[in-house]
Amino acid sequence: MTSYLNGFLLLIPIFLWNIIFIKRLPQAFSREIFWKNIPPIIGWTENGLRIFVFALPLFMSLSLETEQQRVGLWIYLLGISIYFASWIIQIYFRESRWSKSMAGFMAPAYTTLLWFVGIGLFGQTQFVKISYFSAVYFSAVALFVIVHSIHAYIVFKRLEDLRI
Repeated sequence: MTSYLNGFLLLIPIFLWNIIFIKRLPQAFSREIFWKNIPPIIGWTENGLRIFVFALPLFMSLSLETEQQRVGLWIYLLGISIYFASWIIQIYFRESRWSKSMAGFMAPAYTTLLWFVGIGLFGQTQFVKISYFSAVYFSAVALFVIVHSIHAYIVFKRLEDLRI
């Protein structure tokens, strides 16, 4: 049975969350600070991959017919819960050791991997048949998360150097 639910629907909670809470994150996550002096190769690569990995779910249809899809839905739900928690900790416990640690500061970047993997497992490429779609999707997601995390690491190190 073909589902007409589009994989892009799974991104809507992420977009809404980011729109609603972005202004509440610590100043280090503001556009002015987070993007200041980021090497162009990082910025261009990150933004290009972001567009690509957010567009690919448009080609996925959603259903719960297979075990892989059911596991994907659970990984997605776990992933967005952890991702949202990483933001909540930064917003409400910004002075905590966790928030000021490298792992805590970078968590909103690297936790995206979980919900992206969930989307990839939950979604199926039934709308448009593309050869090696899963390999392309998971490779692009891995590259995006790596580059996005490198960006967060650069910002963290810059802020750490200012605190010394």
